[in-house]
Amino acid sequence: MKYRKKPVVIEAFLWTGDQHQIEDPAWACEAIKAGGIWFSNPGTPEVCLEIVTLEGTMTARRGDYIIKGVKGEIYPCKPDIFELTYEPVTEPA
Repeated sequence: MKYRKKPVVIEAFLWTGDQHQIEDPAWACEAIKAGGIWFSNPGTPEVCLEIVTLEGTMTARRGDYIIKGVKGEIYPCKPDIFELTYEPVTEPA
């Protein structure tokens, strides 16, 4: 049997890991303050985000997308998978 993924709207941002980071969503900042996300190797080219998920701690590297799922869960996603899975949503004016 085949299944199609239900259309859902998620929030996400591209994590650059440097001073050029354009977006810092409030939900990501709150997760950092609460200890659900932290930096490893800060201040170095190897900086990563460590994210506590339902599957354990996952590592996000520069260029990964950080997603807030439909139940508020936060997890990283590689850019190629993100671009195959998601498309931008246009908000009504």
